[in-house]
Amino acid sequence: MRIKLTAEPGSARNNKTGSWRVERRPQFLQKNCSACRMCILVCPEGIVSGKEKNSFKTDYLYCKGCGLCAAVCPKKDIEMVPEETESKK
Repeated sequence: MRIKLTAEPGSARNNKTGSWRVERRPQFLQKNCSACRMCILVCPEGIVSGKEKNSFKTDYLYCKGCGLCAAVCPKKDIEMVPEETESKK
């Protein structure tokens, strides 16, 4: 008997899970990006997109703010910044 204990990557597409972020979100600086695509590979929800240097971004409706993209970026072109609330905008 097999029991599936984990969800498939990208399952956030079924639900807008971006509201789960509590403190920080990734900010793609788009200054030093080398288009290595590591951020795309490590995103557990598959919501990072881009093809050319300095064109990568994330879909904040689904981003949970885990920070894996920022941690793996060899050019440090992704920063984790404080989450903005509606009152701060």
